[in-house]
Amino acid sequence: MRKNIIKQKWANDETVVNGWLQLGSSYSAELMANAGFDSLTVDMQHGPQDFGTAVSLLTAISTTDVVPTVRVPWNEPSLPQRLLDAGAYGLICPMINTREECEQFVGACRYYPDGYRSSGVNRGRLYGGADYMKHANEEIMVMVMIETTQAIANCEDIISVPGLDGIYVGPSDLSLTMFGMDRMSGDNTEPEFLAAMDRLIAVCKANGVYAGIHCGQPAYAKKMVDKGFRFITLQGEGAFLQSRARDVVNEMRTELSTDTVAEGAKPKTLY
Repeated sequence: MRKNIIKQKWANDETVVNGWLQLGSSYSAELMANAGFDSLTVDMQHGPQDFGTAVSLLTAISTTDVVPTVRVPWNEPSLPQRLLDAGAYGLICPMINTREECEQFVGACRYYPDGYRSSGVNRGRLYGGADYMKHANEEIMVMVMIETTQAIANCEDIISVPGLDGIYVGPSDLSLTMFGMDRMSGDNTEPEFLAAMDRLIAVCKANGVYAGIHCGQPAYAKKMVDKGFRFITLQGEGAFLQSRARDVVNEMRTELSTDTVAEGAKPKTLY
């Protein structure tokens, strides 16, 4: 079975740089796959893609060595199994708040005796190899999102679930439940938030589990790596597109404004 680069990097204590796919375009997925990321995550929770679109994105990513992963919309067992059958090499589940919820998700992603995933892999075997079922429990990455104060309170119980590879911090939702709407933010620097990150890292290390987090800026992401996070997501292709487009338009308008001022400063010629 094809080796999972994410797990190989973790075994070497290296940081995985992950990209985020929000647009539902196989072409943008292919562009992102050629941008140098270690892995890419198809966002089915907040992105517009349905199952069929997600499969096309997994196929586009597979034109490279980048690891194809998916954030599922919610914690229910059928879609994770279909996505794994379709070739996803890692899954991330949002809003996990209890040990029981974590056990349900992990079980859906693992074959017996480690879980209750049904046998029926299709495209996954084309991507992973003929011996897929024999090694899938070892190679498939399973992460759950910690993004509420309830999850922080239960983090020891959640992170100690057998078969869990990693946790993934959703900073916006976590800061919302910590501080309310007015202080909700992404790259959060509140002391209480950072203390919660330190607690998560300590519990992960104690259980041989890896920690990931969604970040906005590389400088903040580096601080999280220094704390011990080993799976870093930087924005998403939609944010990259909008940000670069805005920069180019603003630069052009500045140039036009400069030209107008320069023209206005010239003396008028009388004919």
